[in-house]
This record gives sequence, C-alpha cells and structure tokens, in this order.
Amino acid sequence: MIATALSLPVVLPEAILALGILGLVLLGALRGERSFWLVTECAVALLGLALVVLLASNRAKGITFYGAFVDDAFSRFMKALALVGSLTTLLLSVEFMRREKIHGFEFPVLILLATLGMMMLISANDFIALYLGLELMSLSLYVVAAYHRDNLRAGEAGLKYFVLGALSSGMLLYGASLIYGYSGTVAFAGVATAVKGQASLGVIFGLVFLLAGLAFKISAVPFHMWTPDVYEGAPTPVTAFFASAPKMAAMAVFVRVVMTSFPGVTGEWRQIIVFISIASMALGAFAAIGQTNIKRLMAYSSIGHMGFALVGLAAGTTEGVHGVIVYMAIYLVMTLGTFAAILSMQRNGKYVEEIADLSGLASTNAPLAFFLAVMMFSLAGIPPLAGFFAKFYVFAAAIQTNIFALQVLAVIGVLCSAIGAFYYLRIVKLMYFDEAAAPFDRAGVTTRIVLALASALIIFYVLLPAPLTNAAMAAAKSLF
Repeated sequence: MIATALSLPVVLPEAILALGILGLVLLGALRGERSFWLVTECAVALLGLALVVLLASNRAKGITFYGAFVDDAFSRFMKALALVGSLTTLLLSVEFMRREKIHGFEFPVLILLATLGMMMLISANDFIALYLGLELMSLSLYVVAAYHRDNLRAGEAGLKYFVLGALSSGMLLYGASLIYGYSGTVAFAGVATAVKGQASLGVIFGLVFLLAGLAFKISAVPFHMWTPDVYEGAPTPVTAFFASAPKMAAMAVFVRVVMTSFPGVTGEWRQIIVFISIASMALGAFAAIGQTNIKRLMAYSSIGHMGFALVGLAAGTTEGVHGVIVYMAIYLVMTLGTFAAILSMQRNGKYVEEIADLSGLASTNAPLAFFLAVMMFSLAGIPPLAGFFAKFYVFAAAIQTNIFALQVLAVIGVLCSAIGAFYYLRIVKLMYFDEAAAPFDRAGVTTRIVLALASALIIFYVLLPAPLTNAAMAAAKSLF
C-alpha cells in the first residue's frame, strides 16, 4: 500500500466537514444571530452526511498525507461514535439555547470544528497529526465550555479547562518530542520498529508524559481535576458533548498510540494504565457518593467509567481492544440518554440540576422516571442491561490474559462497580420511594425521542448484541 500525498476518498468525511464549516462561518457572518436556526440545521445535515459517507466506505485500509492519516475499520468505528455524539448533542442543544437566550450561530460551528479535530485525532498515524487533531479539538472545546458568557460558572469552567488543557498539551508534546529524539521518527509504525525489548530511559520518560497528556483528555485520575468543575459549570448541552464525543476520540487515540507505537514495550505502558485505571475506578466509586448536583455526579461517573474501559486496554490483546470499543459504544448511549433526562429537568421554565429535584418523579412523570432508572441501572452494570455486558467484556479480556496483576485489576474493577452502584441506585430510590417534588415541565420532542431511543438500545441490546460486537471485533483486528 502506497502512502500518497492526498487521496480524497480517504479524507472525504473530513473534507465535507471542513468545507461545510467555511460555508457556515460565512453564512453566520452575513446574517448574524438570525442565522442560528439555519446554521444549526446545516450543521446537523453536515454531520449526518459525513456519517453516511463514513459508513458507506468499504475499503480495508487507506493511508494518505504521506502516512500521517490512516483510514481503517477502527478509525471508522470510533469516528461514527464521535459523529453520533456530536449530532445528538447538537439536536439536544437547540431548546436549551433558545430558553437561555444564548442561541448564536457560533455554537454549531464550534461543535463542527471540534468534531473535525476529533476525526483527525482518531485517524492520526504519527505524532504531528495527533497533535494537530488534538489542538483543533481542544481549542474549540475551550470556547464551548465558556460559551454562556454571562454565566460566572461557565466562564470559570472555561478558564479552568483552558489552563489545565494547555498544561496537558505541553506534557503530551514534550513526551512526543522525547520519543522522536530516541526513536528518530514521528510515525507510529516507525516508533514500534525502533522501540523494542528493553526501552531506554528517555523513551520511558517520553511515554509517561505522552500518556499523561492523553489521560487528561479522557479525564482519568490523576489528571481528572478539571472534570467536576467543567461539567457543573458549562451549559448542560456542552456538558453532554464533553461527556460523549471527545471521550470517543481521546480513547481511540489512546488505544491506537499504545497498540501501534509501543507493542514491543507492553510491560512498561501496562504498568501506567493499570495504575490510572485503578485510581479512576476508585475515585469514581467513592467521590460521587456525596454529590448533590447531578452534573457533578456524572463527572465522577465518567471518571470511573474511563477507568473501567482502561481495564480492557491494559490487557493489550485483540479481545481487550474489542472490549474497550464495545464499552465506549455502550457508554456513549448511556451518557446521551442520561443527559437527555437531565435536560428534561425543567421547572417553571428554568433548568434544575439538583438530585433532590428528582424526588418522587415516578408519581409525577412515570415515563421519565422509568427511562432515567434504566440509565442508572445500566451505568451501575446491572444485568441484563447493556452496561453489564460492557463491563463483562473488559473484565473478561483482563482475566483471559492469565496475568495475575490484570486478574487482580479485574477483581478491583468488580468491587468498585459494586460500590459505585450505590449512588446510581440512590437516584432510583429517590424517584420511586421519596415524597414527590413539584412536577417538571413537559420536555421537548427531541429530548424525549433521544431518551426513549437510548433506553430501547440499552434494554434490548441483550437480544441482538452481534451487530455491535462483530463490528467492534473487526475494528480491533484492524489495529493488529
């Protein structure tokens, strides 16, 4: 296979988004705030078109930009998840932006820019492309986090994310430069050829800094410090976006980097991943127990779930990568469903975020209580819902390696999952057994459709798991 300078079919979804963004920026500049609805509709259409083009591709593998950009089954699967996350977030945001009177045309454009960065990041095949994709995604996310300019918490969230994100980007870039210095190449395949057996101290240092920068993007401990404040302070649709699409891209590049660049030093990076996995699962299990704000609780839940996903990556096998891919797909559905429920928490025209506001919801809005209960049970990993199978795949991959440390990791994961179930089930208990609070306003049609569809996917996954698991296995095998 020849790595050409440019092959349009390989980058067609990205080209669609890039050209569409230029057109929408011009449209928004000409029409001003009046263009919000039109720009949003066009952004949704662009994301949908990019998704269709992506799924229609049937090539085994394509490489372009002189080897910097790769299009394979793994990248297509993870890009599809990122596009679904961005598309759903954009649909969920319309009513919120209108009610909060922050419906500027810049928001859908920023979502598209971030999505373009994610797609570049997922397909990155060397460290330069990785950094370009990462920065395109991150710079858009910094602005989106503080999009509600008149809200003090949103401004604080954006500033915290920007400062800490810049620090993590510097760490990642320093790590990549060290690896380049000791391997003589920035290409992932070239690094894999150069780094085998006993890695030098410089490569180990570079690997640590590189994984630290990537761990920040998936909000894994100890680089999670931005997550609770940003989740709580940012507008709810923005929080839903942070919790879904960027996590898909960050986990995808995490998997690609360690599996394709460092297969010869698996023992070294496995130690790092085992540590951050245990720390993330433990913090997610314990820190969320005392939370009263549901968005802040979802932040700690996200940290814990990234720890569970890393259990599969620590295995370093095809089955482990398969488990990570399935986990991220199911996590995306659970997250979007949960945030659709959170966006349904409106009372007297205002959005509420306290967990106590859900008290007695079953008696005032039985469908919403049922759908949210499904999300909570699935996040807790209770069978036969999809969340149980997500954890089963990653734990099984760790156990099948017959490595004692990974078997212990799986046991710790099961224990943390049991502890974390407490705060999910507490919400169910609050909705069904506590005295009813004032009823919520009727949610928008889009919000109700997303919530119902996500719940259906979670409930009925057990009846037809093959399409997801088969596609995930094909994606995992494309990395090896």
